[in-house]
Amino acid sequence: MEKKIVDARGLACPLPVVRTKEAVNSFKGQGGVTVLVDNEIAVQNLQKFAAQRGLSFSGEKKAEKEYEVTIQVFLHTLAAEEASGAQAAFMPSNGDGKAFKSGDKAEFDNKESDGAVCSPDARKKGMVVALSSNAMGTGEEKLGKSLMKAFIFALTKQDALPETILCYNSGAYLTCEGFDSLEDFKALEAEGVNVLTCGTCLDFYGIKEKLSVGTVTNMYEIVERMEQAGTVLRP
Repeated sequence: MEKKIVDARGLACPLPVVRTKEAVNSFKGQGGVTVLVDNEIAVQNLQKFAAQRGLSFSGEKKAEKEYEVTIQVFLHTLAAEEASGAQAAFMPSNGDGKAFKSGDKAEFDNKESDGAVCSPDARKKGMVVALSSNAMGTGEEKLGKSLMKAFIFALTKQDALPETILCYNSGAYLTCEGFDSLEDFKALEAEGVNVLTCGTCLDFYGIKEKLSVGTVTNMYEIVERMEQAGTVLRP
């Protein structure tokens, strides 16, 4: 059985999951991926990743800020059948390789896979991502911009990509020259995602000449796309 090691220590979210997903997808048959991370949140994210795909999961806390996660990958023809009864388990230890007692066990949600199968470059028909700002959430602007960058990057790594991305208000900056996520937008467009930026917003901020990806749209089309969407995702 082929084995791979992913050293994700020091990597910010969502990179531990992204690197693990790449390793999992690289297997031709069955195999195992060992992922090294340095925080419990990353462990939880990896557990959810495994559970959503019906893969077996185990994790161990080796020492302070040292976690080792193992994900088993089955043959595609056997994955659903063999993994359906697998229960994800995370058993921290004191660093001596021995798991804590059940009373000390860390509890995590383990969601079952919905059974959906998508090709990596598939577009999810009817999904619209609406970006109304160049920052995600409210609060510290620097953090918000960092979160938006991570969100757009994570969007490129989903199994099912959105059909359309709408950028308006200060979200118009996201598709213009000089913004950090421009290459991610270009990658999404190359996969067939429609990237549309509000022309009124580009004019208001004086950045229409800097538009570097996608096409200009108007409020009528923005309303129409949202109205017809099966899902509208607003970070």
